[in-house]
Amino acid sequence: MDKVFAKFFKNKVILVTGGTGSIGSEIVRSLLKFPVKQIRILSRDEYKQFLLEQEFKHLPIGRVTFLIGDIRDRNRMFLAMEGVDIVFNAAAMKHVPLCEYNPFEAVKTNVLGTQNLVDACRASNVANFIHVSTDKAAMPINVMGATKLLAEKIALSAEHYRGPHKTIFCAVRFGNVFGSRGSAAPLFYEQIKKGGPVTLTDQDMTRFMMKIPQAAMLMLKAAVLSKGEDLFILKMPVMRMEDFVRAMIEILAPKVGYTPSDIKVKIVGKREGEKKYELLMSEEEAEDVYENDEMFYLSKTPIAGFRRSDFKHYRSDKIDPMKYREVVGFLKNVLKEERYIQR
Repeated sequence: MDKVFAKFFKNKVILVTGGTGSIGSEIVRSLLKFPVKQIRILSRDEYKQFLLEQEFKHLPIGRVTFLIGDIRDRNRMFLAMEGVDIVFNAAAMKHVPLCEYNPFEAVKTNVLGTQNLVDACRASNVANFIHVSTDKAAMPINVMGATKLLAEKIALSAEHYRGPHKTIFCAVRFGNVFGSRGSAAPLFYEQIKKGGPVTLTDQDMTRFMMKIPQAAMLMLKAAVLSKGEDLFILKMPVMRMEDFVRAMIEILAPKVGYTPSDIKVKIVGKREGEKKYELLMSEEEAEDVYENDEMFYLSKTPIAGFRRSDFKHYRSDKIDPMKYREVVGFLKNVLKEERYIQR
């Protein structure tokens, strides 16, 4: 696949919005393995830009550039898009409670911001637009999910009015990305460092789980595979959140001066707008779904390497969860790098 990526991204100018976030910055790291011409990292976080600039200071001048901006700012997006070949949109408001209590702000970022990017892509004749979506967009029950669903629809429906413009629009739908800013792992880590308790919303809650590099790689594959108006979903293992919490305690408590038995778990109940299970693909969406061993592909147009799928839906409470020791093994692997929990 590396040869395919190298050919596809060669000499391309690439804009990554939300580029200093956990997923956005990993997309940048992944792209830098290939002969891209330039990567533009756009975000509104000046301090995160400074930190990422230090990480990439060894690179030739101009290969990575940093743009302060917000996708809400329509004029800024048109300026940032000049000369760009590919856009990865990882900018969003993604914390469920914050969106629930600030719905108009969520609309401005997730909905209007996405529309700004779509319009700027068309005007600049960008070749590919890859939009980051979420499980919360599948039959949403909260503000975050509703705004992300509308953003997803805006991105995919842009195919219908692109006219003579060449932009190919697609979206990628994620489950939980371990260690990202929207995940619970950094919170659990801080609670363990303080001696507990670790707050668990519901003992029966289940979640799909993926690693940050997997999320970034799925974005790159979507860019290569997309034919337009299509949605990609990575196949992911399922974890019971109680197993997830207890595994984090088992692994991390000894590292911060406690025994696992010292750290208590406190059940606090579901947060506003939260589901007990995750849905990544609804029954209605499954009517037009293809799959390979790695992902699902939702489209009316099949592509090479994908077969028609028999899945009727894809939800975490209908998939056998990982065994507890498997969860421990998963977490030991990703916790080797503290950047996954230092947020």
